[in-house]
Amino acid sequence: MEVLDAIGNTSLVRLRKVVPPGCAEILVKLEWENPTGSVKDRMALAVISRAEADGRLKPGDTVVEYTGGSTGTSLAFVCAAKGYGIRIVTSDAFSKEKRDHMAALGAELTLVPSEGGLTTKKLILDMIEVARRMSREPHTYWTDQLNNRDSITGYHPLGEEIWSQTEGKVDAFVHCVGTAATSRGVATVLKRHGPETRVVVVEPAESSVLLGGSPGPHKIEGVGIGYVPPLWDPSVVDEVLPVKTADAKEMARRLAREEALFAGTSSGANVVAAIEVARRLGPGRTVVTLMGDSGLKYLSTDVFGGR
Repeated sequence: MEVLDAIGNTSLVRLRKVVPPGCAEILVKLEWENPTGSVKDRMALAVISRAEADGRLKPGDTVVEYTGGSTGTSLAFVCAAKGYGIRIVTSDAFSKEKRDHMAALGAELTLVPSEGGLTTKKLILDMIEVARRMSREPHTYWTDQLNNRDSITGYHPLGEEIWSQTEGKVDAFVHCVGTAATSRGVATVLKRHGPETRVVVVEPAESSVLLGGSPGPHKIEGVGIGYVPPLWDPSVVDEVLPVKTADAKEMARRLAREEALFAGTSSGANVVAAIEVARRLGPGRTVVTLMGDSGLKYLSTDVFGGR
């Protein structure tokens, strides 16, 4: 077994305490069990492997990407395992742990300044433009996560795992939207197996663009880019739920204290939305969501240690 074989086949556990009475059961997939502590390991392996297979990425090339951190960490991990150089465009808007993790895996970082540490549409577009300039250099492969359809296939195994682990008893799947690749990949598989499965996506209430609202600054890292992501496919989504940053952070803290589940802010948002869906569905039904990454990535932030 090689290190890249450790990606996937993560545990699915039941929430016991944060779910109010009278709700459906909520199961959470522990995606921090992936090698870098994030669901993004799945897409990183897919985009690099597929680019190798068709010749877009050649031996000796350098990979370039713009990222809030988890995607960059996962790409740096896959590139370290496969022997590619990697240059990451990121920002002080994202946790120091993520930046340090990327650098530890060999990534060369370029930081784009944010507005007060907040994720904004301008920040995302500025990061993309820096990556675009880097991608014009010779022997460079730009993974371009917001436009790369290869990432969607990276999440098909996640959908298969959920279907198998629930024995096909999944009434709803809930997950935050960043690039939209995770929810789209999982939804494609779940709806193929069970067309009645409800897919609910989550976005920051402060930047609820999927529901037609205006973009705004928020602090749910890795999601809510401020405009409709190019990979967004409304045909596989049944509902969009907005969640406030403060509620997502508080649920992340509660998950740690009450459930012994140490997860990041987007996981908190996932559970806030999953509880809303579970309340509507009622007992005897099953809702699945993701613990997208580990709380270890946020110890320096105001979610946990930085308060």
